[in-house]
Amino acid sequence: MAADPHILDELRRLRARVPQLTGALATGPDGAVLAQDTPGVDPRATAALAVQAHAAASELADATGQGEFRELLVRGVYGYAATFAAGGAPTAVLTLLAQDRVNVGRLHLEGRRSGARIGELLDAAEAAARAARPAGRPLGAVSAAPPIRTRTTRSSRTTSADARTATDS
Repeated sequence: MAADPHILDELRRLRARVPQLTGALATGPDGAVLAQDTPGVDPRATAALAVQAHAAASELADATGQGEFRELLVRGVYGYAATFAAGGAPTAVLTLLAQDRVNVGRLHLEGRRSGARIGELLDAAEAAARAARPAGRPLGAVSAAPPIRTRTTRSSRTTSADARTATDS
């Protein structure tokens, strides 16, 4: 699947705003890679792990009464992996990879902003797809074209005074 150019553009702008980022990845809730800018990192493997981490963090937040999942931060010896819910009802997961010297507050701020923007982009794409298909028909349904109605040409009326009608005798 080709990367969504709008989401890819958002990931690149994010990396420009936070120079210590080493990668950015947007993943669908099913683990499909929507767009990635992760040099040196396998995006599919990272996407699968990000979705699993999202699911585990969501369960933890729910079990402890913390509400709906928003973000997860993992710190390793060499840096950070941060995962954010993209959009209000998470339709995607944003994963950011950063160096150890990144400003964590800035990472959170920019990750939240980009997650919200990616959610908006996905919502707009979904709305456009809904508008493009006819109402009342499920996606993929075959529609039968309505029969074409044609009219026959009427003959011209006789307007002379000599013309008789059925009622004239």
